Amino acid sequence: MKLHVHERGDGDKLALLIHGGMSDHRTWHAVEDELVARGYRVIAPDLRGHGASPRGEYRPELLGDDLAENLPGGADVAIGHSLGGLSLSLAAERLRPKKAIYSDPGFALDAVPAEATAFMRKMVATATQDSVRTMNPRWSQADIDAELAGFALFDPAFFDGVRGDYVPERPVVPSLVQVADPSFTINAELAAELERRGFEVRTVKGAGHCVHRDDLPGFMASLEGWI
Repeated sequence: MKLHVHERGDGDKLALLIHGGMSDHRTWHAVEDELVARGYRVIAPDLRGHGASPRGEYRPELLGDDLAENLPGGADVAIGHSLGGLSLSLAAERLRPKKAIYSDPGFALDAVPAEATAFMRKMVATATQDSVRTMNPRWSQADIDAELAGFALFDPAFFDGVRGDYVPERPVVPSLVQVADPSFTINAELAAELERRGFEVRTVKGAGHCVHRDDLPGFMASLEGWI
């Protein structure tokens, strides 16, 4: 599948940014600004079923295949949020970035209760400026606009196919798991298990699941030594 891929910057370092579910590459606008200012060229795809990328069959393995087929290998850093973190983990062996960062990653999809999925379906279908702002009072207007734009292009059939547990056995490259506080996807037991498996785990205190939008300074500070 040929993904829509956004690119910006002309720095000597390369960063890959993989968005989470129901969003598209625009969710990264503020992080992109930070990385471009630090000398990175940024490449950010829209996952299948999201943004301007095609629709198709929806399984986690296919999301990883898409990244491996559409993105360059050997990036200086790759960052994946939520579902994008899962997708990145499934492509990491093939993409081989120098460093991988998983921001509140969705490694254990089956742990998401059915009522949460039903809530997300309704949230996408009924979202307005006011509803997004009420749910996310710390977001900028640009974040709210990007969220609504992503919802408008998201294929709700995606919810039906993306299930399963995909906790990585080990990091294939030096890897950081960034955990929200509270986290929607990583509980204390899973965080401890990831540390045992060789991942570094850092928590961004007070930030919700979308760490980079809830607390951009905290998000960037937690990446010290990784970017």
